[in-house]
Amino acid sequence: MTETRPQIEAAPLTGDDPAPVGVEPEALPHFVDGARWAGTGTETHPVVNPATGRPIARVMCGTAADVDQAVAAARRAFAGWRQKTPKDRADVLLEAAAVVETHAEELARLESANAGKPMPLAREDVAGTIDTLRFMAGAVRAQQSASAGEYVAGHTSMIVREPVGVVAAITPWNYPLLTTAWKIGPILAAGNACVLKPSEQTPLTALRLAELLADVLPAGVLNVVTGDGPVVGEALATHPDVALVSVTGSVRSGQAVARAAAESLKRVHLELGGKAPVLVFADADLDAVADGVAFAGFGNSGQDCGAACRVLVEESVYDDLVARLVFRAEALAVGDPAEGDHIEMGPLVTQAHRDRVVGFLDRAYAEGVRAATGGKAPDGDGFFIPPTVLVNIPDGAECTREEIFGPVVTVETFTREDAAVTAANGTRYGLSASVWTENARRAADLPGRLDFGTVWVNDHLAFATEMPWGGFKSSGYGRDLSAYALDDYSRTKHVMVNRTR
Repeated sequence: MTETRPQIEAAPLTGDDPAPVGVEPEALPHFVDGARWAGTGTETHPVVNPATGRPIARVMCGTAADVDQAVAAARRAFAGWRQKTPKDRADVLLEAAAVVETHAEELARLESANAGKPMPLAREDVAGTIDTLRFMAGAVRAQQSASAGEYVAGHTSMIVREPVGVVAAITPWNYPLLTTAWKIGPILAAGNACVLKPSEQTPLTALRLAELLADVLPAGVLNVVTGDGPVVGEALATHPDVALVSVTGSVRSGQAVARAAAESLKRVHLELGGKAPVLVFADADLDAVADGVAFAGFGNSGQDCGAACRVLVEESVYDDLVARLVFRAEALAVGDPAEGDHIEMGPLVTQAHRDRVVGFLDRAYAEGVRAATGGKAPDGDGFFIPPTVLVNIPDGAECTREEIFGPVVTVETFTREDAAVTAANGTRYGLSASVWTENARRAADLPGRLDFGTVWVNDHLAFATEMPWGGFKSSGYGRDLSAYALDDYSRTKHVMVNRTR
């Protein structure tokens, strides 16, 4: 980025109250080459608090020219960053984790206001961000590879693992800060430079994180360009100097990026949608199931690709489980997260997304489905839908096949184990699933029969930074978290030395 590019100043991003009604919030700039940058465009995008429907900020709508500038800055930074030892990069990531920890409450408040997250969940996301950065700092110093050896007479072969170059990271609106960490942690640890495009709905914590790390990371190693997917995302996916594009988002978003990246044959890392089945057998602890589904189905307002959204329960305990699910759903404290830490579920992210979820519910009712509780958007401010449990579901109903991405849990029955497995696997998604049973042999056997990247037993939506997260089929390919993510953001090179004399 040249010195003649315009710089603008704006107040630090915080989770404070929005501007007074009638006062236009100042547009927040991109973050490129270690500093705020206004970019080349003039259009802006509002950022709204989904609990109130009121704007809390505006961000710049990036252009293809802005992407060019960010990629150029990342390329310059990559030349030096890749030369640093794993220890050097680890030290920087540990310092970055310490900075996040220092500003943890600020980031949690900002995440809550922008994404509508209850504060306890927002704090968990910040804690996960810190843990991810710390884990990647350690993992990059302990990577394993095949031993050097003589595989051709008189020649010594070794495997060298290298960074790929400039990586474009495109993150979703449901976990803005946490998915940013899941991207930049392994990307930077492996020695790459990054251009990040956060969701236009929830960009605030990514921008604030880049600001906070400006004194930690070399300029240009992490750049943030805000804007719409068809403009900024497309420019990143087609850019000749971007070596890999990593996307967390919908199947449609992943398909669009993969198509755009195909022309230059750049690598693509995709973590996409899900429709997680929850297989509940008659011997399961039904109270634990109800608690687990309440957390994993309604937490984050159901806006989670691994949400426990499709319950398949053995017919003999169907009525009992439905009653427990309804009780848990109706007991949840739903409201504006700003009301206090007692709020357990907030709003959906935008009016448009709430309308989409309502459309799913209306079509389900037209198919004969019934809401045992919830199921209707309330009047008033904010983009709320109450926790909803759907029953009386016909075979093949849309609500059991497609990702609703809201606080909606469907409940179906089965009488035979094989039928439950067939129903669970009968989806285009393959991200996650869970099995609930006290039968040890069943618990050991069923995960191998389920076509999903993660299968929990007697739990759902539990994560360990040491373990990979990613799916099969339409849920994408590539792995977040764990040392496998470092493999995804690097490349192997064979070096052979002829030592004959």
